[in-house]
Amino acid sequence: MKRPGLKKASKRVSCSKRYKIQKKVREHNKKLRKDSKKKGVGKKVKRDIGVPNKAPFKEDILREAEQRRSKLEEEKEKKKLAKQQEWAQKRKKENAASSDADPKAKKARKELPSQEDLVKQMVKQSDPRNSKKHLCSELNKVIDASDIIVEILDARDPLGCRCPQLEQAVLKREGNKKLLFLLNKIDLVPKENVEKWLQCLQLEFPTVVFKASTQLQDKTVQEKKARLATLNGVVDQTKGVACYGSSCLLQLLGDYANATGREGSLKVGLVGFPNVGKSSLINSLKGMRACNAGVQRGITRCFQDVHISKNVKMIDSPGIVAAQSNPKAAMALRSLQVEDKQETVLEAVRTLLKQCNKQQVMLQYNVPDFRNFLEFLSFFAKKRGFLQKGGVPNTELAASTFLNDWTGAKLSYHCKAPEKQSLPPYLSEDIVTEMQKGWDLDKLRKGNEETLRSVKFPNRASSIVLLSKCPTAGVLSDVVEDKPAPEPTEEDMEGSCENEEADGVEEVSDAEEVTEETDEPQMKTPVTNEQAKVRLQVPVPVNIDLSSVHTDDAYDFNTDFK
Repeated sequence: MKRPGLKKASKRVSCSKRYKIQKKVREHNKKLRKDSKKKGVGKKVKRDIGVPNKAPFKEDILREAEQRRSKLEEEKEKKKLAKQQEWAQKRKKENAASSDADPKAKKARKELPSQEDLVKQMVKQSDPRNSKKHLCSELNKVIDASDIIVEILDARDPLGCRCPQLEQAVLKREGNKKLLFLLNKIDLVPKENVEKWLQCLQLEFPTVVFKASTQLQDKTVQEKKARLATLNGVVDQTKGVACYGSSCLLQLLGDYANATGREGSLKVGLVGFPNVGKSSLINSLKGMRACNAGVQRGITRCFQDVHISKNVKMIDSPGIVAAQSNPKAAMALRSLQVEDKQETVLEAVRTLLKQCNKQQVMLQYNVPDFRNFLEFLSFFAKKRGFLQKGGVPNTELAASTFLNDWTGAKLSYHCKAPEKQSLPPYLSEDIVTEMQKGWDLDKLRKGNEETLRSVKFPNRASSIVLLSKCPTAGVLSDVVEDKPAPEPTEEDMEGSCENEEADGVEEVSDAEEVTEETDEPQMKTPVTNEQAKVRLQVPVPVNIDLSSVHTDDAYDFNTDFK
């Protein structure tokens, strides 16, 4: 009972209650002692006093006791060995009955993959959507069904994301199709670099700058969040959720549809290499997750159309299949060789590291100085906590994460725009003028300026400079499946890393090297519109002066990554 004027209640009790509690405790302890006495728990074990010193023949007694003890231990050990031999013979008989007559059966069983890997591989091989022939046919369907073709370019490497074969195919199609450029992921590139590339690309085709949203979820979740945001009066403008350039693009397409007086919806086809943001663009314009998108390359495998507005319908397409004649850096970023197990992820990382500055990579990933790409992956794995049993760095996981940073919308890197821009061989002044007809270029320019003012760009010092030589050649015709190249082992890659010398000079060589790699005899026979759908001309490299790479000596590209 709490007494008035005191903060705490008193612990004092009456004497009768206290005596009653003490009595109950005594009875309880008595009961515990009685039970332990019955079980023999409380009895003390008598200590063996051994043989007294005054006993006669003490040494003989101790010797006999030791012999008995050792004899018991030997018998116990023999029983254990006999049991082990019995189990070994039993296992040997089972293995002999299950194994084949081939002596290499045991080694073959060890090299066989797990059952889950076999099932995944069989499903992937049996699925016709994974073949290059299917991807090319789906891409041709998108080009044929579209009124406007939007070639999406990664703003970090616009030149490397261009496909001359695709642009030739669009220009040769019937129906007066229009071609647009869309610079996506502009939030990962310095603002000055985006403006220079925009000036260069606008000389050929109308160009729209865009920043897609990367965190869109399904419709129900988004509606719930929208209601909460309306109640709180807060608009989510975080980096992953915000989308810039959508109003400019939709207004441009809507004005073109009204100007042409087209009946029905305007069909807009989105094309480009894997992971440039085709599905993310549709999701951003639709305001929900209408297409499946992610960091993994090659998710979209078939033709898919989505209604954006009353008079605009967009068509999603699979990524362009990169030709095998491209440079290794272009194949590492824009092909599906890693996903198709034709190239190891370690080899792709080694190729990318040779194309960029070593000091910038060290600052970006906060790793110490490294001698080769394997040492870089070890440092990177320890930094991210990718460790295996025993503290061994997981270089495979580190390499996959590094490659996803470069192909996804996470890492900031950029390529320098050329100072002197010249038209590619398949373009002329008449074609450029024809492609710019029907568009409201003033509204497009104002919309791009507004988008550039709204986006928050990274600092130039925090962005990695990547060397890009020429456009990436693509395959749009029906092709025969290429045999996958043998995967190099870690020992071969380590040896090649140790024997390589400064490759920066070779990587930054003149356009002569590029022409030697892609120089092939051109077809002189005329190509009709029907043949253009099946077979295209051999890729012609764009003659762009890359001397501007040497003018700015802010970074040293002649770095030995071995």
